[in-house]
Amino acid sequence: MNSPIALYGLAKCSTCVKARQWLAEQGADAAFTDYREHPLPPDGLAQWSRELGGWEKLVNRASMTWRNLPAERKLPASDEEWLALIAEFPALVRRPLAIWPDGAVTVGFTEKKYREHLGV
Repeated sequence: MNSPIALYGLAKCSTCVKARQWLAEQGADAAFTDYREHPLPPDGLAQWSRELGGWEKLVNRASMTWRNLPAERKLPASDEEWLALIAEFPALVRRPLAIWPDGAVTVGFTEKKYREHLGV
């Protein structure tokens, strides 16, 4: 792998910590960005949602943040509405969000999935 894995999440998220630790143990080059401190780019979010198969795959609808939203906020009808929601509540994005050197996009962490992308 020539370019680093771009890993986005929250610094204190236990799943993000596990993913970062696992990648380090494998000797993988991963650049981590805490998206509360450095918001995700809207054009990237829209592209990643399409690559994942929709906003429903990118947004964690099982999270407390989602569950605490008023019902009318849970029905975004356009990319712009999804982007506004994520801008207001960045923790809605599933973690970690990984952009692999080959351009593949994944959310969440499992060793199996990460092994497949690293080829180990």
